[in-house]
Amino acid sequence: MARQLTYKKAGVDIGKANRFVGAVKRMAEATAGRGAMERPGSFGALFDLGFLKYKNPVLVSSTDGVGTKLLIANLAGKHDTVGIDLVAMNVNDVLCTGARPLFFLDYIAAGTIDLKVMKDVMKGIVAGCRMAGCALVGGETAEMPDMYKAKDYDLAGFTVGVAEKGRLVDGSGIKCNDVLIGLPSSGLHSNGYSLVRRALSPKEQKQYAGVLLKPTCIYVKPVLALLEKIQVRGMAHLTGGAWYEKLTKVLPPGLCFCVKKGSWPIPRIFGLIQDKGHIPEHEMYRTFNMGIGFALVVAPEDVDGTHAVLRAHKTESFVIGEVVRDAKHKVVFV
Repeated sequence: MARQLTYKKAGVDIGKANRFVGAVKRMAEATAGRGAMERPGSFGALFDLGFLKYKNPVLVSSTDGVGTKLLIANLAGKHDTVGIDLVAMNVNDVLCTGARPLFFLDYIAAGTIDLKVMKDVMKGIVAGCRMAGCALVGGETAEMPDMYKAKDYDLAGFTVGVAEKGRLVDGSGIKCNDVLIGLPSSGLHSNGYSLVRRALSPKEQKQYAGVLLKPTCIYVKPVLALLEKIQVRGMAHLTGGAWYEKLTKVLPPGLCFCVKKGSWPIPRIFGLIQDKGHIPEHEMYRTFNMGIGFALVVAPEDVDGTHAVLRAHKTESFVIGEVVRDAKHKVVFV
């Protein structure tokens, strides 16, 4: 008699996945706010926009992942913060337009579903959603034993935010002599880890895991509070491409950021990575945030007010440069 084949024997345990989904549902309830809807039998996540008080609302969306930072999480056996990274990478991006994140969805793909690991990941996602003030409305967990090794997993996230059309922040109003203000990062955030893993040995990655796995800062609440008080002309989330690509996306043609080195503290981990990997300085600023996770452009007369609002929301800020005329460069360091 031929051996009977089941999905579980093929490596996919539906029962375990369902238990995980049940646990996630209970965790996600902590993020539910106005708009999040629960409808039994729905195949899609529902969100009611009726409570929003916008004249001309514009939806702003983003999708992103955590990248190879997950390999260090696996190496260190620490998975409770990468979910915060996942949320942060998305909500900080929509924030750059002035949008308020409304809801979030996650996608987890794994070789096998380790309930403890997956619950730790979800704890981070829930914590990140609460920090950002958005609802975790759904997600997907895929067990793919032939695609991933047993302990490997990958994360992707998706968020939608809303902004008033007439108040979108796109950098078009940036002028010469405007001031560049930086908000500090917690460390590497979620970019550059493929380079980190070349610069540091596995032993060193494990040794410095506490620093390397610090979650990405979520800037939503202090920046939204700032937008209520100050006319911010441009915002940038310093992720992949960092100072040379992400910071300069908001600049109109013919303008350049003149960045003053030494005007903010650079966490020691960046110097360690640079020394261990013999990495050129230009490459460091092209790959890493170097201690600034989010940047704002404001008029000179709004600098003091910006610092005051951010300080009231327990967020540090530094004047790190200014906007100058330069047709050849987008950013220069002095």
